[in-house]
Amino acid sequence: MSDAPIDDPFRRLSYRRLIAWPARIDREWPFLEQRIRAAPDRSLIDLGCGTGEHCRFLAQKGVRAVGLDRSSAQIEKAREFEGAFGPRGPEFLEGEIEQLSALTSERFGAALCLGNVLPYLEDEALARSLKALAKRLLPGAFLIVQLLNYQRIFEQGIRTLPVNVRPAPEGEEGEIVWLRLMTQVNERQILFHPTTLRVRPGQDPPVTVHAAREVLMRAWQWPELEAQLAAAGFDQFERYGDMNAIPFDPTESHDLIFTARIPPR
Repeated sequence: MSDAPIDDPFRRLSYRRLIAWPARIDREWPFLEQRIRAAPDRSLIDLGCGTGEHCRFLAQKGVRAVGLDRSSAQIEKAREFEGAFGPRGPEFLEGEIEQLSALTSERFGAALCLGNVLPYLEDEALARSLKALAKRLLPGAFLIVQLLNYQRIFEQGIRTLPVNVRPAPEGEEGEIVWLRLMTQVNERQILFHPTTLRVRPGQDPPVTVHAAREVLMRAWQWPELEAQLAAAGFDQFERYGDMNAIPFDPTESHDLIFTARIPPR
C-alpha cells in the first residue's frame, strides 16, 4: 500500500500507463544522445522524473541517471527501477528542485526537464530552482527543457491538448482516455485540468471519471525564461520546436524545447 500523503495531487495519475513510452523515447533519443555526448560527464539528473521511464532508459544506455520528483506517489513507482543496472542507477530522490543541495552532493554532466514541469513553479520558485540546479551541474553541463509553447496557446485561444487513448491496465476492461483541458486566467497563468476517463462500452455508465484535478500553472514564455536562466548563470541558449531540432516558431510550434549551458571554466 502506498504511504503517499492524501494531498499529493499526482497520486491518482499513472503516467506509466497514460503515455506510450517506448515510442516517445525512441523519438527523443537522437536529440538527447547528441547533447549527452557533448556533456562533460556521462551523468544526468531528470527533474520532474515522474515514474522514472527516462531514467530507466538512460541507465540502460550507460548514463548515470538520477530522477527527482516532488510527488511521493510517483517516486514510489519510479523506485521499482532502482538498482536495475548496477552503480549507474537509476536512483530517485523525492523533493523540490530548489532543495537539490540538501538532497544530493553529486554534480552532473547534464539535466533533463521534460513534460510540463517548469509551469508548476512561480517566479521566485523558478529563480531559486535554477540557482540550486546550477550548483549541482559541472562546468560545461547542459540543461535540456521541454514545455508547452504558451505563446501559441494564448494567441490562438487553445483550450485542450490532443486526447490520449490507451488500453486499460492488464486484467481490467475498456480503455483509459486522458484529457488535458486549459483555461487562461491572465497573461501569465492558466488553469490546467488533467482528467482521466474509463471507457467501457456496453457498461452502465459507459464512461466514468477515474481522476480529475485543477492546477494553477505559470505559463512561461521564452523572454521570461531567458532572463531567469541568465540570472542563474546559464548561457548558450538554443531553441527548437520539437525533438527533431526544427527551429522554434513562437506562433506555430506546439512545444518549446531549449538547451542552456553552465559556462566551462
